[in-house]
Amino acid sequence: MSLVLWAAGSATTASGAGIDFEKDIRPILAEKCTLCHGPDESKAGLRLTGIEHATKVLESGRRGIVPGEPEASEILQRVRASDPDETMPPPGKGEPLTAAEQAKLEQWIAGGAVWPKHWAYAKLAPPRVPAVPDALYLTHPIDAFVFSRLAREGIAPSPEADDITLIRRFFYDLAGLPPTLEQVEIYRSALAADRETGLARLVDDLLASPAFGERWARHWLDRARFADSDGFEKDNHRPDAWRYRDWVIDVIQTDMPVDRFTIEQLAGDLLENATPEQVLATAFHRQTMTNTEGGVDKEEWRVAAVMDRVETMGAVWMGLTLTCARCHTHKYDEITHAEYYRLFAYFNNGDETTTTVRESDEAWARYEKALAAHTEIAREREAEIAAAREELQGRIGDWERRLGEWLGRAEAVAEPERTPVAVEGFAAPKGVRFALAADQSVLIGGANPASATYTITAKLPPGRITGLRLEVLPDPSLPQSGPGRAKHGNFVLNRVNLSVKGHSRNPIRFGDVAADHEQDGWAAGGILDDKVSAGRQGTGWAVGGGIGKAHFVDLGFVEPIENEEATEFTLELVQNYGGQHTIGRFRLSAMTTPTVLAMPPPVRLALATPAEGRTPDMETAILRHVERLDDLTRPLLAQQAAHEAKRPLAPEMDVRVLTERQSDRRATHILKRGEFKEQLAEVRPGTLAVLPPVRHRGERGDRLDLARWLVGGENPLPPRVLVNDIWAQLFGVGLVPTPDDFGVRGDRPSHPELLEWLATEFLRQGWSRKALIRTIVLSRTYRQASDHRPELLDRDPKNRLLARQNCFRVEAEIIRDLTLAASGLLSRKVGGPSVFPPIPDGVADVNYNSAFKWVPSEGADRYRRGLYTYFKRTAPHPALITFDCPDSNVTNLQRARSNTPLAALITLNGESFVEAAQALARRVLMEKPDGGDGARIEHAFRLCLSRAPAPSERDRLVRLLREARAWYLQRTPEAEALAGNALPDALSPGEAAAWTATVRVLLNLDEFLTRG
Repeated sequence: MSLVLWAAGSATTASGAGIDFEKDIRPILAEKCTLCHGPDESKAGLRLTGIEHATKVLESGRRGIVPGEPEASEILQRVRASDPDETMPPPGKGEPLTAAEQAKLEQWIAGGAVWPKHWAYAKLAPPRVPAVPDALYLTHPIDAFVFSRLAREGIAPSPEADDITLIRRFFYDLAGLPPTLEQVEIYRSALAADRETGLARLVDDLLASPAFGERWARHWLDRARFADSDGFEKDNHRPDAWRYRDWVIDVIQTDMPVDRFTIEQLAGDLLENATPEQVLATAFHRQTMTNTEGGVDKEEWRVAAVMDRVETMGAVWMGLTLTCARCHTHKYDEITHAEYYRLFAYFNNGDETTTTVRESDEAWARYEKALAAHTEIAREREAEIAAAREELQGRIGDWERRLGEWLGRAEAVAEPERTPVAVEGFAAPKGVRFALAADQSVLIGGANPASATYTITAKLPPGRITGLRLEVLPDPSLPQSGPGRAKHGNFVLNRVNLSVKGHSRNPIRFGDVAADHEQDGWAAGGILDDKVSAGRQGTGWAVGGGIGKAHFVDLGFVEPIENEEATEFTLELVQNYGGQHTIGRFRLSAMTTPTVLAMPPPVRLALATPAEGRTPDMETAILRHVERLDDLTRPLLAQQAAHEAKRPLAPEMDVRVLTERQSDRRATHILKRGEFKEQLAEVRPGTLAVLPPVRHRGERGDRLDLARWLVGGENPLPPRVLVNDIWAQLFGVGLVPTPDDFGVRGDRPSHPELLEWLATEFLRQGWSRKALIRTIVLSRTYRQASDHRPELLDRDPKNRLLARQNCFRVEAEIIRDLTLAASGLLSRKVGGPSVFPPIPDGVADVNYNSAFKWVPSEGADRYRRGLYTYFKRTAPHPALITFDCPDSNVTNLQRARSNTPLAALITLNGESFVEAAQALARRVLMEKPDGGDGARIEHAFRLCLSRAPAPSERDRLVRLLREARAWYLQRTPEAEALAGNALPDALSPGEAAAWTATVRVLLNLDEFLTRG
C-alpha cells in the first residue's frame, strides 16, 4: 500500500469541508441504514457497505449515492422526506437522521463521497523510511518515522534518559526485575566505554535471561485468559493448568517464531506427527471457563466455549470485536453474522481431551539418570536369574513328577469349586464410591486417589474354606476398560490382609498365590512379601499386557478354615504403588476345594499333556511355576520383583487439550441471536471476505488452515496487531491505542507508516519476538527521557507524537516481584505448579467452592514470582486485583491502570510486602554492619532505586528512621509485631522495627513502582 493510501487511511477526510468518514459518516450508516441496506439485506437494491455498492443503479432507476451531486443522490432525498412511505429509516426501523447528520451526509456527498478502505485491512507493504534533517537520527528507521513527524509538528524529541534510568527501564521492561547493584555498575561501565555497544550488550543479556521468558509470558497469559480454576459456581481446581504456563515461558524464552507459536496453540494437534508438546500448546483453547454445576446443558456450554475460542482468536490475532457478530452482522466492521459462524466451524469439531506430557525437562533428566541406575541393577539381577534357570533345568524332571503327584493327591479339577461372596461393607479414601452389581461384583467410582486401601467386610460360607479368589474385571467406565483405574487401565495390588471373626490365628496366613496372568516383574507372589511398605516401594500383582480383560488371583490358606455357619471376615486390599494404580472392579469368591488353587490352570493343562505334545508356551508355563517354588530361584525372583517395584516413575502428567475429532463430525449452523438451539442455515469453515482468502488443505477446512491463514504473510491484520501489542508493552500504549479494536470504531494509528514498517520488519525477521523487541528498545525513541513536558500538555496531552517516553506503574505481579527482589527474598526458580503466597484471612473463603482452602506456601515457594501465584477465578489474590490484574474470564489485551487508596494499603500492609520490608531491613543491617544511619540509608536507597539519594532525600529518611527508632524502642509489643521473628541475635526488635518502617517507605516510592 502506498504512502498516499496510508495518508488517506489515517486522515480519512472526505472533502475539504473537514468531514471525516470514519468519525462522521460511517456511524450514521451503521446506526440508521445498514439494518435494511447492509450485507444481510439490501432493500430496493441499495447496499451501503462500500462505495462500489452504494453508487449502483437501484430498482427505481436512480442511484443511492452520486458522488459530488447531493441532490441527485437517492439516499439524501429519502432521509429528508417527510412522507412515511418515502422516508428512511422507515417508521419503526430506527430514529430519523438529525439535521446535523443530514448536513454531514450532504457535505460528504458534495465532497465526492470518498469512502476509503479501512487502513487495517489494506495489504502490507514496506513504506519508505523518511529522511530526517538531523543526521543523528538516520541510523534507526523507528527514529526516522517518529522524529520526522515531530519535525513537521515543530517539536524536538526529548534527550536520552540518564544511564541509571535507562538501565532500570530495560530491566523493568524485559525482565520485570530491578538490576542488582553489581549489574548497575557493570552496565554503567559498559556504556561509558562504548554507549551503543554497551546498550546492545545489556539488551542481549536481558533477552537471554530466564526472567525474560517469565516477564513476557505474563503478557501472553492475559490474552490466553489463564487461570488455575474453572470459574462459575463450582470453580474447581485445574491441577494441570501450570503446565501450559510452563510451555509459554519456555517457547518465549527460546524465541519460538510467533507464526509457529500461533500455529501450535491454535492447531498443534493437527500438525503432521505432532509431538506431545505441540499438542500441549492447544491447552490455549482450554483456558476457557468451565461450568460443572448440576443440571447444566452440556451442549449449551460446549457451544459457549467454542464461541469464546472464536472471539479470543479474533481479538488476539486480528484485533477485532467478533462478539457483536455472534448475534447479528457487525454494525460497524465488515463482519457478517454468517462469517462469524464460518469461523465458528473451524473450532466446532475440536474435542476437549487430554494428552500426556513430561512435567518438565529437568524432572525428565533426573528420571533418565535414575532409570539408568535402576536398569543397571536390573541387568545384574537378570543375569543371576538366568544362571539359576540354567541350573534349574537339570531339576525340571523331578519337579514335574512332584507336581504331578501333588496334583493327583489334591484331586485336581479343571476349575476349583467356589462360592460367591457378597460384599456387605466397603471403606476407602474419602470420595471413593462403590456400587454392588447383581453378579456380586463391585465397581469403584468417584474420587481416584493416587493410592488406596480397600477394606471389605463380607461373610465366608459355612463349611471347609481353603482360600479366596479375587477376580479383577473390565468395565466400560474404567480407563482402557480396566480392570485398574490408572490411565492405562492397570493396577498394582501390593498386599492382602485377612482376618476372620472369632478365628484363633488372625491374621489368616496365605500359603501360596496363583494368577491366570502376571505382568513381567509383578508376579502375584509379591502379594505375600512381608517387606511391603508405604508408597511405591514393595512388590505386588499387576496385569500389564492383559488390560481390558478379566483376570483372577487365587489365595490359598496355609490351613483350611472350618465354619459351622456363615462367618464375618475383613479383607484389606493394599494398593500403595501410586499413580492411581488401584482396582476398578472386582469380585470375591470362597474356595471349597483343596489347594489345587496354588497351581494356575495353564500349568495344570501343561502337566496333563504328554511331554511330546506340549507347546513351547506349555513348557514355559511349567518352568515359570517351578521358578516360584524352587529354593534357588524363588528368592532371586522375589528380589527382582522388589527391585522392579522401585523403578522410577516417569514424571508425566495429563494436560487438558483440544484435539480434532475425525469421525461423527458436527455440522455448523448459523445460530439465531447466538442461541445454541436456534439453528438456521448450515455453513462451512471460512474467513472474512474483507481479508485475503483462506486456502484449505483438503475438502474441509480445520484449525490448522485457519492458523496458517492468520500467519501466512498475506493476512495484514495479525502482523499489525502483534507488533502493536509488543510496542504497547514497551511504551505503555500501542501505536493503535485500542488493541482490541482495529476495526473502524477503534483509534487510528498515531504513526501509520511506522506501524507498517514494524509489521513488515517483523515478517522479515522471521516473526522473532526477541528480534523485534531488540529493534525497538535500541531506538532513540524508546531511550528518550520520560520527563513531563509542560509545553506539550495542550498540543499532545497523551504523548501520541512520542516526544518523550511514557512513565507508568508496573503490573500487579511485577510490583511484588520488585519488592521481593530488593529485599533478597525472591526465589528465582523457573516453572512448576502455582504457589500460594500469604493472603488476608477470609478472602479465599468467599469463593463458591467451600472445599477450596488457601494454605500459604512455605520456604522458597512463598517467595516465587507473581506469575506463579495461584489464580482462583472466584477469589483471586486481592493484591492482584487491586493492581488491575484481569479476571481471566475472557481475553485481555490491555490492562487498566487505576489508582485507589487500596493500592497503598496493599503495598504498606500486605503480609508479603511487610515480610519483604522486614527482610530488606535485615539485609541492610547485615550488609553494612559497621555503617552509620546515613551509610545504611544510602545502601537501602541504592538497593531499591539503583542510585544514591540526594542529600535532602537522605536527611529526610534519616530523620524518619530516628523518629521510628525512638517510638519503637518505647513500645516493645508493637516493635515485635513489625520486626518479625527472624532477627539476628544482636538485633533488638525496636531497631529492626525502625528500619522496617523506614525501608517500607522506599518500597512504596513511585520511583520504585514505576517504569520511568
